[in-house]
Amino acid sequence: TQTPEYYVEQAEKYFDTLDINADPKSVPNYSELVARWEWPPWLLLTGFTKETMISTGELLKKADPSTVPKRDCRFFKTQPFARCRVVFEYEGGPCPIYEEFVFNDAGEMTFIEAWSDLPDMVPTPDEDPWGQRSDIGRLSTRVPGLGKSDGKIEVGGSWLSDSSDKDVSELGKRVQDQWKYWGDELANAPKDFFSIGCGWKSP
Repeated sequence: TQTPEYYVEQAEKYFDTLDINADPKSVPNYSELVARWEWPPWLLLTGFTKETMISTGELLKKADPSTVPKRDCRFFKTQPFARCRVVFEYEGGPCPIYEEFVFNDAGEMTFIEAWSDLPDMVPTPDEDPWGQRSDIGRLSTRVPGLGKSDGKIEVGGSWLSDSSDKDVSELGKRVQDQWKYWGDELANAPKDFFSIGCGWKSP
């Protein structure tokens, strides 16, 4: 277990990897099998493994530059230990996001879960903005492996076929060939999914 400040700092470092104005050396302490899941209208599994998270961060800063000037990251005593409300700034305008971060016992970031911070998209109710008292449908609390001390997702484990949870099964399928399923998701997404996710256009 780390200090509250540590978990907040790690979340901040994650956003640094997507901020063209941040120190490029500022990278969180990713687990080797870290995964990022972004709920619709985003593309579900958008990163799996430490190497992928670092490389895609660099690619995104070049292909679709953004800054993250507004950040409110907080520590919580139960997982996810770090939760943030941020606003990305793109050429097209601001993009509000709610994001949560899960860590293993060594303090490595193991799971990242994101939602658009917009009405009808963000799962946290107004009376519980940080999801402390309500079931907001987190995938992080349902994935086998994340509860272990190393927090590693068991790729190809029996949970892939045995789970009755369709979201867990979907994650299990996608981590085995992340780019194939990401490509399929992109091809099937609305052409303006990014504008919808940022609130620039109504669904």
